[in-house]
Amino acid sequence: MRYSPEALTAFVETVACGSFSAAARRLRKSQSTISTAIAHLEADIGVTLFDRSARQPVLTAEGQRVLSYVQAILAASERLDELAVELSGETEARLTFVLSDTLHPDVLEGLLAQFDQRFPHTEFECLVGEDDDVVDLLQKGRAQVGLIEARDDYPTDIGHIRLPMQTRMAIYTSPDHPLTREQGLTLEQLRTWARVTAEYLSGNRAAPSRGPVWSAPNYLMLLSMAAQGLGWCALPCALVEEFARSAELTMLNIAGWPISVSTDLLWHKAAPLGVSGSWLRQYLQQVSGLTRRIDISFVIKLTFFKQSRKNLITIIYYTRTILR
Repeated sequence: MRYSPEALTAFVETVACGSFSAAARRLRKSQSTISTAIAHLEADIGVTLFDRSARQPVLTAEGQRVLSYVQAILAASERLDELAVELSGETEARLTFVLSDTLHPDVLEGLLAQFDQRFPHTEFECLVGEDDDVVDLLQKGRAQVGLIEARDDYPTDIGHIRLPMQTRMAIYTSPDHPLTREQGLTLEQLRTWARVTAEYLSGNRAAPSRGPVWSAPNYLMLLSMAAQGLGWCALPCALVEEFARSAELTMLNIAGWPISVSTDLLWHKAAPLGVSGSWLRQYLQQVSGLTRRIDISFVIKLTFFKQSRKNLITIIYYTRTILR
């Protein structure tokens, strides 16, 4: 008997999310589509997978046994898709990479230089996004691979690996901000002050702040807003070193900060990476943290150089200012 891949994915996602509605949001389907897919799967298998008597569906004992098999089927299907692409040996005509502002500039420099040498005829596009915006771009097919600050769970249709690199994050504000004169501050005390924080274009909002909030969808815009004195902000240290002069931002001495944040590499399972995308994934898996600084003009020069080689590299900020 053949089972629908969509139904198997709907089942696993419902278990992960805890409800049909949450699974529908993650998979960009209607709730009725998810419910119908699971009902058809139950009919095909001949068992009830969820107890629907409570407010939220609860996995039955039979459903628990089925879950491990379904997860194995989906994992095997993903590996088969990747093998098929690998055996075909096809190199993408265009590769779109969503990178986080937390990526160290030296890592980006090395990546671009190596990509130029290996894939001179592939158009390489960089978008800049954070968190749920990266997932959103992958699910929409707007990008093939992305970087994100590591988190514990992802939608079932998103593949992910933890990279051997970490980003150092600290809390900054403008030099003339009143917080620079405070001593022994804690993060809890900071929350009552105006802050600059990320809010994503995909529409997922963070928990409401107790103080005034200025928001934008990426760290470079947040850096600019913090430098204007609009509030305090958690920023990647490498980004501050690269784009902000010492006179523009001051690092606050906060208990427990700076912190180190891990990075995950993501892709959409329904669109297996080709030769260049697979190479990019392997390259980043082998890269360790770098500390050497570069001039941002390198990226600009590289853009024009690549155009002359008929291999266009573009770097686009996926942004919209959101102020409230």
